[in-house]
Amino acid sequence: MDSVDTDLNVLGEPLEECGTDPVTGFYRDGCCTSGPEDLGSHTVCAVMTAEFLAHQAAIGNDLITPRPEFNFPGLEPGDRWCVVAARWLQSHHAGAAAPVVLASTHARALETIPLTVLKDHAVDVPTDPSSLT
Repeated sequence: MDSVDTDLNVLGEPLEECGTDPVTGFYRDGCCTSGPEDLGSHTVCAVMTAEFLAHQAAIGNDLITPRPEFNFPGLEPGDRWCVVAARWLQSHHAGAAAPVVLASTHARALETIPLTVLKDHAVDVPTDPSSLT
C-alpha cells in the first residue's frame, strides 16, 4: 500500500462514508478504510443487489446469513457494504457485479480493479437506500 493515502477514494478525493445501517467497513467505522490488518482488501463500497448476493453465495461468500460472532448482520438488497475487491471482481467477470459508490471506494481497490471497470458500475446512491429494494 506504499504510495496510497489511506484516506483517499478511487477518484483521488477524501474517502466518504459507505454505510452505517448496517455499519460497514473492515474496522466497522462506516467507511471502506483499509490497513495492514485488512488482508482481504474490503475496499469496494458496493450497493447490494439480489443478483450480487446470490453470486457471492454461489462462490462461497455468504453475505446474507448473519454472523454475530464477526459483528456481521447479514445483508439484503439496497444495503451498502465494503466488499473484498477480488470478490467484487469475480462477480463482475460473472456478469453479476454490484453497483459501486466511487466516492466511498478506497483507493486500494485500484490494486485489484481498474478504475474504468469501477466507473462502468458507478451509481449515485439515494440517502435512503431502502428505495432500491
